[in-house]
Amino acid sequence: MKAVARLRPLPINQAEALQDIEISTPIAEPKDLLVRVEAVSVNPVDTKMRRQNSPPDKKEPPRVLGWDA
Repeated sequence: MKAVARLRPLPINQAEALQDIEISTPIAEPKDLLVRVEAVSVNPVDTKMRRQNSPPDKKEPPRVLGWDA
């Protein structure tokens, strides 16, 4: 499935600040509900998560954003 992620902290005016990535589709557990998302937005929480204080050269897993769906 598609997701928008921060791969490393960058200023929002850089094209690589937010990137489209492919991740595996989650598996719903017995009390979970899996929904198909048709649209997303970037809100202030996402921009704060994107600019978290970590060195730009530090290797860390992608941080999937999207508090609004």
